Amino acid sequence: MGLGRPKARLTVTPTERARLQAWTRRRTTAQALALRARIVLACAEGRANTDVAEALGVTYQTVGKWRQRFIDRRVDGLLDEPRPGGPRRVGDAAVERVIVKTLESKPRDATQWSTRSMAQATGLSQSTISRIWRAFALQPHRSETFKLSTDPLFVDKVRDVVGLYLNPPEKALVLAVDEKSQIQALDRSQPLLPMRPGQAERRTHDYVRHGTTSLFAALDVASGRVIGQLHRRHRSIEFAKFLDTIAANVPRHLDVHLILDNYGTHKTPRIRRWLLRHPRFHLHFTPTGASWLNLVERWFAMLTQKQIKRGVHRSTRELETAIRNYLAMHNEDPKPFVWTKTADEILESVARFCKRITDSGH
Repeated sequence: MGLGRPKARLTVTPTERARLQAWTRRRTTAQALALRARIVLACAEGRANTDVAEALGVTYQTVGKWRQRFIDRRVDGLLDEPRPGGPRRVGDAAVERVIVKTLESKPRDATQWSTRSMAQATGLSQSTISRIWRAFALQPHRSETFKLSTDPLFVDKVRDVVGLYLNPPEKALVLAVDEKSQIQALDRSQPLLPMRPGQAERRTHDYVRHGTTSLFAALDVASGRVIGQLHRRHRSIEFAKFLDTIAANVPRHLDVHLILDNYGTHKTPRIRRWLLRHPRFHLHFTPTGASWLNLVERWFAMLTQKQIKRGVHRSTRELETAIRNYLAMHNEDPKPFVWTKTADEILESVARFCKRITDSGH
């Protein structure tokens, strides 16, 4: 029985291999170009498309595409094809020089390149720099943040918490619990100018503070209902009172599994004594620096967006009333947040990210 159409043999010259390897070894080479180079180098070892696809985490169609492009057009075939329009005035060497300079250097007087400074440094026009950056998805003006947990029990805690989301225990309630502390009651220094046709709502940039409050919240993972309690302070005393509230609102025949972060308030002697008196309560801690694993954070984001971010509150009491009203309206028609990723998928994603930042020299 045939095994499909035979693949065209792919070979690389020493010069081509050196250039391909240079693309893969640079600290911050454009990821798309680096991947294409790795595909070609792997194919040159005589490996099947499916093997290369599995090793590099891409589809076998992607491997086939860049294998054939290299066979047809050699190294130039791995570069992005020119867009429709007039003939190119900037060669591949100039494009590569801009990409390398963008990724591997900084201007003397700034922390990142602009189209103007790159144009001055390379002798190309600003519009040319802009087109090159768009073609390779480079955005020097943007910067995003990330944080990797250093918790030595990261894997165990991820499996524990995600297990509660995907396979909750029987005859038990799973609650995602946290505090949104120091919520400020803010009033603008001058009246708002309301929205009208052709003009957005306008407000002064400065504001007047009228005190703070803290919201303790427990999200029922199964139903989406939220148990909430407001306190002016944020200590283990207040947290113990909130635990009393939870206990009063959960049927006595159910065990209670609480998903918490590692904040010190949750681990004081007072709380440990409370837990000894309430053996049906079980605590599960998210990894340090991984608050995204706690579903109640998603509800806090909704609260912030809908009530706090643009709210005007002339007193702490007014702020607390707005929060209580939002909590009541939410519980009239609660909808659960559906957790979809397994623990293995999360851990694989973190591993891929760690490999990326390791390969880039960071």
